Parts: sequence; structure tokens; C-alpha cells
Amino acid sequence: MCERQGPTARLAPTRPSEDAHIDLNATVAANIGPIVIVLIVAVVVLLLLVLWLTRQLSQLRKRVVGLTRGEDGDLGDVLGAHLDRVYELGREVERLGTRTNRLESTTPRAFQRVGLVRFNPFEDTGGNQSFALALPDADGNGWVLSSLHARTGTRVYAKSISGGRSDGALSDEESAAIKQAMA
Repeated sequence: MCERQGPTARLAPTRPSEDAHIDLNATVAANIGPIVIVLIVAVVVLLLLVLWLTRQLSQLRKRVVGLTRGEDGDLGDVLGAHLDRVYELGREVERLGTRTNRLESTTPRAFQRVGLVRFNPFEDTGGNQSFALALPDADGNGWVLSSLHARTGTRVYAKSISGGRSDGALSDEESAAIKQAMA
């Protein structure tokens, strides 16, 4: 401690006594076992962390390769090219949608069903050279075509049908062709 020496006494800094001196070598030597165990645990934890980070990096690389499809170059450029392709495909889908709508609006009027009956109308000709062909659309509107083959020639007749029925008289074969087409 400091003592006063006259009117201009100063305080001198105190110094630790030699009794409070810590022997670091003795402290480390006494606790070397627990220190080594703590360091080994820290190394194992750090190794596990490195393995986990390596796995995460590998998965990230796979995802980047999946996004870029293996193309080299700047990731932004590759993804920009892919985005351009997506927009192009979107425009193509719109064009196909318009085309599909147009086809769907005209398809009901197209011939969608076919009925064919072959027959022999005359006994003096061989084989079933004659036929009745029915071609209706989705609503049963269309026509039936009949061909009668004889030795002297072939005659062809066409009759319109509406809703699966004809305004005029139908032969049995023409009716059978319409029934077959509408089934």
C-alpha cells in the first residue's frame, strides 16, 4: 500500500504479491486429460460439420446442373436462355389452343361415323358388288351413298340424312348402313 510522505504524498500503484502468482504449467498439467477430451470432441464436431457441408454443396451442385442442364457459362445467362424458351413455349401453347378451338368448332360438322353394307341386289350377278355407305356427322346429319351393280352397268344414288333419318324412302341396306354408322 501507499504511505503518505509529507504534504505532497503520492499514491503508488499496488503490485500483486508473490503469493497470488498462478503457475500456468501446473494448471495445464493437472487438467491435460479433460482439455484433450474437449479438443477431440471439438475436432469430431468440426469433422461432422465439414461432412454435412460437403453433402449440402454436392446437392446444391446437382440442383444447379439440373437448372442449367449441364450448360457451361454464367448462371444468369443460362437461366435467361431457359426463361426465353419458356416464354416461347407459352406462345406455342397459345397458338395450339387457338388451333384446337378452331378444330373443335368445325369437327362436329365433319363425317365422324361410317356405316358400310355390301349386298347383291340382282340374282344374275355374282358377289356382293353393290353397297350402301352412310357418312353422318356427330349430330347424325350427312348422306348415304348407294351403288347398285348389274351386268349392264352400275348406278349410284345419294340421299341426305338429318338426325339419322332420311326425308326419302330408304332401302333395307341403306337403313342398315345408317344404323351401323349411328351405333
